[in-house]
Amino acid sequence: MAPESIAAHLVLAGGGHSHTLVLLMWAMHPARRPQALITLVSRCSTALYSGMVPGLVAGLYSREQAAIDLRQLCHLAGVSFVQAEITGLDLPGSQLLLADRAALGFDWLSLDVGAAIAGAEIAEEGAIEPGTQQTETTISVKPLEPFLAWCERAVADRVAQPKPQPRLVGSGAAAVELALALRARGLQPALQTKPSGLALGSAAANRVLERVLDAAGISHDPPDPGPTGTTIACTGSRGPRWLAASGLPTDARGRVRTDSRLVVEGHPRLLASGDCGVISSDPRPASGVWAVRAAPVLAANLQAAIAGRPLRRWRPQRRALQLLGDGGVSGPPRAIGLWGPWALGPSRWLWQWKDRIDRRFMERFAGLPALMGRRRGEDSAAMACRGCAAKLAAEPLRAALQTLGPLRNDDAAVIGRDANGQWLLQSVDGFPALLSDPWLNARLTTLHACSDLWACGGAMTSAQAVVTLPQLAPGLQSELLRQTLAGVGSVLDPQGAQLLGGHTLEARDALPGTGLSLMLTVNGSAPTERLWPKGPLRQDEVLILTRPVGSGVLFAAAMAAAAKPHWIDQALAVLQQSQAPLVERLAAQGCRACTDITGFGLLGHLGEMLAASPPGTRLQLDATALAGLALPGALELLAAGHASTLAPANAQALARLESPVSLQGDASAPLQQLLIDPQTCGPLLAAVPAERAAAAIAALHHQGFQQAAVIGQVMA
Repeated sequence: MAPESIAAHLVLAGGGHSHTLVLLMWAMHPARRPQALITLVSRCSTALYSGMVPGLVAGLYSREQAAIDLRQLCHLAGVSFVQAEITGLDLPGSQLLLADRAALGFDWLSLDVGAAIAGAEIAEEGAIEPGTQQTETTISVKPLEPFLAWCERAVADRVAQPKPQPRLVGSGAAAVELALALRARGLQPALQTKPSGLALGSAAANRVLERVLDAAGISHDPPDPGPTGTTIACTGSRGPRWLAASGLPTDARGRVRTDSRLVVEGHPRLLASGDCGVISSDPRPASGVWAVRAAPVLAANLQAAIAGRPLRRWRPQRRALQLLGDGGVSGPPRAIGLWGPWALGPSRWLWQWKDRIDRRFMERFAGLPALMGRRRGEDSAAMACRGCAAKLAAEPLRAALQTLGPLRNDDAAVIGRDANGQWLLQSVDGFPALLSDPWLNARLTTLHACSDLWACGGAMTSAQAVVTLPQLAPGLQSELLRQTLAGVGSVLDPQGAQLLGGHTLEARDALPGTGLSLMLTVNGSAPTERLWPKGPLRQDEVLILTRPVGSGVLFAAAMAAAAKPHWIDQALAVLQQSQAPLVERLAAQGCRACTDITGFGLLGHLGEMLAASPPGTRLQLDATALAGLALPGALELLAAGHASTLAPANAQALARLESPVSLQGDASAPLQQLLIDPQTCGPLLAAVPAERAAAAIAALHHQGFQQAAVIGQVMA
């Protein structure tokens, strides 16, 4: 289809099992992908496979084995990924409400947001009677991430700091399986059930699991008012409360009611699946089994709905086989099989069967790196690095600029003074979108552009933007522009700076859904007594790096499906932190020269500081300090041979390590490659008097830049 004929925005809210499998289908079979701009919104960048969660708690699987990389999956499926907390739904305005950022407009919406268990609802389930003694801490099994973090802390602390054992509140299969998993990890949970005891669907299942719990030494009694440490709520799931609060039709457990086509009742452009949805004519309990079985129907109906074709109907199976693992609580892992009124096990072969099923499910996603490699071979141009790594290399830039005669090489241009004598500063920066999320991409681009002013000791006052949009229908272009401008505002507004206006363009040669880029002219001012150049550096100074480096190789590796999801999460958390507050902190400690580390890498920008210093100025860098300032995963990826596409051009700066820069300590090859890695939203590199170094580092740490460190000193 022609790019401009793509007129619909499909938003997938939540990264549940139905949506993950739909994305996998689109990645494997691009022709089945709806002809629309598609965005997935998820609180986390990974989705945990529910079948492996008890084994993960028991220590039988690693987090990596049980996690699906949503960011990578979206990239393969041609879907934008937005990591954000969903807080509500504006039905009249057709907008998904998100925490701490602009709402996201949609034409079609698919809900697969999972379920939640609120601590206040434990009593509602009848698991705690009125008047029961309050516990010191109550956590819920859902959402999973906080619960899993608690598990790791509890296991780590169980020997060093013994605490009262946890009480797991629940009567169903999930509560039993998690109690066994916690026991397998060395904890001693007590299972607190309803007064009627276990509720596993049949008397046979209750009897079998009672025996398993007894053999594991896990009490399973009705409410006990005695003291306990942590109470874990596993009392049955319900839909997130914002679903009903938004005006959607829900059942007694807050699940969105749909017809057999998965279309929300009364809302023909909304679909729902997974634990948050229920078919009114064929209700089934929340379970990963039905979420998985619904995925092919959901995928087909999303494509059909957007194309204007009839939708399929689906009647889920009446019952599903349940295989519950015992976590290996008393030896090799075993499993119990439950089917209607029957119960079988525990047995090792049932566990082997369950383990094989779960691993086979995850193997469907394991082939993604190979698929990405094939795609890379088909479209090598699309694999060129973006962000600041898309800038022109230093040598052709220098050759062109030399023809213009002598030019100043400051981070920002000084364009005069205002009526109060303050220096007026201006700079321009921008690049092709680093991320598929237009809001976050704009935020990073704006932070990157502002750093030119901060490196001069200035403060932002205003900006103008040039936004290039892909060829899409006007409504979609309007939504992308709105998200982009909101991302710009998220940086300017806290600084009291204004967006004065700008210009828009439409990409002509980009593929559908690509072509978004942002350029900014930023204006600011600096006090009369403070205007930081890049040099000269002085003998009594040390060099401070305000935060870690390594973004270039991380995002290059992400494009090749080689970066772990939590590495990208950690990098984005660093890059999103505004360095505006650091200007006053560094000024108070006598900063005399400064620059920001961007596309030419640490060594390249260090060379600019040396060029502005007297001949013979030498620098001694601390290899240990520099290694400590590598973003998680960066050195590991560099050692494996990954690099940004701009890094080879930056490699000429390595000659400076012979002279005038010396690297003291373990100057490993990966560390040297880190020094030429191009940075987006990189750190400030500031020179301060050596006697003020400790105070400067303390001030930066106090501001929230905990990894700021001295990386070297100026030598005679």
